[in-house]
Amino acid sequence: MAYDIGLLSLDTLIAPVAKATEALARLDERLARSPVRDGFVERQHFADAAAGLWIEGELAHLEDLVLHDAHMDIRTPTHELTRAHAVLRTRRRIFSQKPDWALSRDGFLALTGRGGAMSEAEQKNREGQGGGNSVVEADVRDDIEDELLAEEFAEIDAVLARSSKILSGADVPARREEMSLRHRPEPQNGLIYDLDWNEEERLAEWQDVIAETRELPAVLRAAILLEAWADIEVLQHGVWLGPLLVAALLRQEGLAANHLACLHLGAKNIPRERRRARNRSDRLLACLYAIHDAALVGLKEHDRLVLAKGQMERKLRDRRTSSKLSEVELVLSRPLVSAGMIQERLKVTKQGALNLVGELGLREMTGRGRFRAWGIV
Repeated sequence: MAYDIGLLSLDTLIAPVAKATEALARLDERLARSPVRDGFVERQHFADAAAGLWIEGELAHLEDLVLHDAHMDIRTPTHELTRAHAVLRTRRRIFSQKPDWALSRDGFLALTGRGGAMSEAEQKNREGQGGGNSVVEADVRDDIEDELLAEEFAEIDAVLARSSKILSGADVPARREEMSLRHRPEPQNGLIYDLDWNEEERLAEWQDVIAETRELPAVLRAAILLEAWADIEVLQHGVWLGPLLVAALLRQEGLAANHLACLHLGAKNIPRERRRARNRSDRLLACLYAIHDAALVGLKEHDRLVLAKGQMERKLRDRRTSSKLSEVELVLSRPLVSAGMIQERLKVTKQGALNLVGELGLREMTGRGRFRAWGIV
C-alpha cells in the first residue's frame, strides 16, 4: 500500500514549521561567515553519527569513534562502532558533494548500495574540488579503492568460472545474456535479510513521496519525508540513512546550505513515545521539533566554538611568528584529541603534544591515567 500524505493539519503544524525554519536559517547564516565553520561541520558529523546509533538503541562512545576514525583504536572495534563510523563517512561523503548529488539518481544509488564504483559525475566533482578536507579525501579514496578492487576481483572470478565451464563442456550463456544478468540484484542471505522485504519497492515508494511534496515548504517537506521513511521502513539495515538524505534535501533547498543538519542529534532530544506515536500528526510534530532542536543545538555549539577559538588564540598570541595555528584548527575539528593525534597531525614529539595541551588549556575528558584525551572547555 502506497504511503498516503493525506490532509495536513496546518493549524497544528504551521507554528512548528515557522520556528524550525527560522532556527535553521539563523544557524546557516551564522555559519556562512563563521571562522569556525569547518571545525563545526566536522564535530557535527561525529555527534550525529553517535546519535544515530543511540536512536536505534545501540551505544557508540564518541571518544571511541574519534579514535577509530584516526586509526588509533585502544580496543577492538565493536559492531556498533563500525556502524557509527559508516554513518560518519556517509555524512562526509554527502557534504563533500554538490548539494543536489545525494538525491540525484547516481547519488541515491550509491548511498543505498545499489551503485557500483563512484560515478563519472562524482569523480569530476571530486577532481574539481582539489584541496578539500584531507579526512574526507582519505575516506573517499578508501571507498573508491575498495569498490574498484571488489569489482576487479568479481570480474576475474566471473572469467575463471566461465572458462572452467567451457573447458568442462557445460552450456554457457552468450556474453550478451551474461552482461544483462550481471546488473540484476544479488540474492540476499536469508540469515541476515528478510527475503520478503522488498527494498526496491519501498525505495520507489519513498521517492514518490519526494515527488508529491515538491511544492511544500522545505521544513514541512523534510518532516513528512522523515515520517515516511520511518513508516515505510525502507531499508532493513540502514535506518540511519533516511535522516541523512533529508538533511541533504534541506541543503539542496538552500535552507542549510553551509552545513548538513544533524537530524539524529535533534531527534535524540525527543522522547521515543512522541517519535513513535500512534497519531500521524503527533509523529510529524515530533519530526518538526527534532529539526528545530537540531538547529538550536547547532547554534549553541557554534557559539561555544567561537568563544573557545578566541580564548586559545589569545593564549597563543605571544608565541613565535613561525608557529602556525593548525593546532587550534585540530582541536576545534574534533570533539576530543589524544596525544597521538596531535603528534601525527602536527609532526611533534609526545612531550611537545602534551606541552601544547597545557598551553591551550584543554580539559581532560577521559579521567584515566593512560590513553588520555582532551577537549575544549
